[in-house]
Amino acid sequence: MRELYLKKRQKSLNKLKISIITATYNSEATIRHTLECIQNQSHPHIEHIIVDGGSTDQTMDIVATFPHVAKVICEPDQGIYDAMNKGILAATGDIIGILNSDDFYAYDHVLEQVEGIFRQFSVDSVYSNLDFVKNEDFKIVRRWISGPFHAYKFYHGWMPPHPTFFATKKAYEDFGLFDLNMGTSADYELMLRFLLKNQLTTHYLDRTTVHMRMGGASTASIQAHVRANIFDRKAWLKNNLDPKWYTLYMKPARKIVQYFPRLIKITDTEIK
Repeated sequence: MRELYLKKRQKSLNKLKISIITATYNSEATIRHTLECIQNQSHPHIEHIIVDGGSTDQTMDIVATFPHVAKVICEPDQGIYDAMNKGILAATGDIIGILNSDDFYAYDHVLEQVEGIFRQFSVDSVYSNLDFVKNEDFKIVRRWISGPFHAYKFYHGWMPPHPTFFATKKAYEDFGLFDLNMGTSADYELMLRFLLKNQLTTHYLDRTTVHMRMGGASTASIQAHVRANIFDRKAWLKNNLDPKWYTLYMKPARKIVQYFPRLIKITDTEIK
């Protein structure tokens, strides 16, 4: 029995450490749910980092009631991606994930599954699927089914949902952080840089791992989508990549299809 115990203990010790970064600002309405979902994760080695931009509500009081939080950075910032960069620089984990203060994991074994994929396949990154939900009753209103990775799919408007995207600490050290000049497309630019330009390895976990509340910075309005599209074009130019003439039109079109899950597979049958 003791030999079995020691084997299980050693297996646990060999697991990779995951740093989860949550940027907050006056997030009292949703932060508790986010904290609970990470506190309940089954993976044994999680470093949860809160980066707060100077909340004036009860956000930090709520954070203080969760002992699993490893680090808190509380100071003015230049926006959510600046906060994420601060968290990445402070992270000590082998793997880094971003979970916004109004998002939550879909089940308690998400991080354990993600960590297992990193170890099993020795990849630089992992991504999965995401559901958009209504804040009131968590009813699913939109499904983001990512599909297996092919670099050419970026040219057809594809990208993985950022809250499901995990990358190694080394990937950020070697290829950089979020570019604050990219607006709400900073996550898109980073994934273009990682996966298309520098061809980092990745693996698709075909599970819905994250629930996102509708109304985030990049989903709030038509105007926000227009601004995002302008920044998307800048993301390609910055990385010296040449999109197809239709690339930036197909990206918002894919979002429309996400409201009709049965049609999603159609958008992933493009020919190289």
